[in-house]
Amino acid sequence: MSINTQATVAVIGGGFTGLAAAYELSKQGIKVTVHESEPDIGGLASAFDVQGEKLDRFYHHWFTNDLHVMQLIDELGLNDKVSINPTNTGVYYANNFFKLSTPWDLLNFTPLPFWDRIRLGLLALRARRVKNWQELEDKTATEWLKQLGGDKVYRIMWEPLLKGKFGSVAEQISAVWFWNKLKLRGGSRGKGGEERLAYFKGGFVALAEALAERIQAQGGQVILNSSITSLQPVANHWQLQCTTGEFTVDQVIVTTALPITADMIQSWASPDYLASLRRIHYLANVCLVLELNHSLSDTYWLNVNDPSFPFVGVIEHTNFERPESYAGRHIVYLSKYLEHTDALYQMNADEVLDYALPYLQKMFPALQRDWILDHHIWKARWSQPVVEKHYSRLIPPEQGPKAGLNLCSMAQIYPEDRGTNYAIREGRSIGKRLAEKIKHT
Repeated sequence: MSINTQATVAVIGGGFTGLAAAYELSKQGIKVTVHESEPDIGGLASAFDVQGEKLDRFYHHWFTNDLHVMQLIDELGLNDKVSINPTNTGVYYANNFFKLSTPWDLLNFTPLPFWDRIRLGLLALRARRVKNWQELEDKTATEWLKQLGGDKVYRIMWEPLLKGKFGSVAEQISAVWFWNKLKLRGGSRGKGGEERLAYFKGGFVALAEALAERIQAQGGQVILNSSITSLQPVANHWQLQCTTGEFTVDQVIVTTALPITADMIQSWASPDYLASLRRIHYLANVCLVLELNHSLSDTYWLNVNDPSFPFVGVIEHTNFERPESYAGRHIVYLSKYLEHTDALYQMNADEVLDYALPYLQKMFPALQRDWILDHHIWKARWSQPVVEKHYSRLIPPEQGPKAGLNLCSMAQIYPEDRGTNYAIREGRSIGKRLAEKIKHT
């Protein structure tokens, strides 16, 4: 059966979900246009320049079991851009650093008594054996982790991480969310038990740009600085009002945060439907990126299990991707999830640095301000959906309230959490389904 190539599709959002959907549609000869409101492609995977090299605004890596992103890279012929390396993972607790990269490191984690270390190791194994995630939906992560590992393991290992990540809503987080994190990390290890992660040379934006180029080579369009202000159903079509003009298409795929989608359709959608789109709570993110002339440590990913420290982690990117990629500069990310009304979210780059530096110097006493060659602040308002108990009941269906409106956002990825691998999976999936629907009858 031939494809109706006269059908037109608008994809709203130029992150990996939108690009993957447009890739599948354009591959089938369907006229597709991606509208990205920002001047750069990639969404949360966008980048900035460091000494002539692109660097992710928000830290990124892939796990070796992220098969969907690896398959896409293979299709685009970019396997030579992928580097896979073992990484050093650690924990900062009670003013001390503890390595936690291998099972042996876990056995030497002295803040926990010996038998609690065993419980902690067994907890990860027991979590990975869970096959039916639905049985965890009526439990919070707190309840489930205490049940698996006991109160002391929870208090020392998991509670600081949950509170560091989710702040005031930490007690609301579903066991399903945490189960998926444990399962994912446990499946990305080498033969010796060490964690192995993957990175794309030139930053994740290089993959997004390659995908955008392929879409355009296949006849699609990618328009930047194109912010959609409204979506209106008109007869059997959709009218898009945006900063670059007015467009009429047959189908729309919206990949933006659900409350933004609600704003686009609020002139005609029912109050109940709009409320359902605004029901899921999102946290924002502030990410301070430092360019240093010294390394802080040999740890790539340092979880901060200290409730007085305002950042959930210290990620030294150049302990994963070599400093030579950035003219010898050492790159450090400090990440904080928070409410968008938080004072920290309102600060500029200099203010965030002034705020963060004393905490960093407490952890790394040798650190001097003149080590900092440059610093940057990046913010994302819709960074992390809050995955509550019975989250599956909150997710709106892919099909919108009127034919031709399709929703595919990171808040709808479940039981997995948001991430590049799943964004690509969901984007390609909806692109394929829509291509089937558009087939000529």
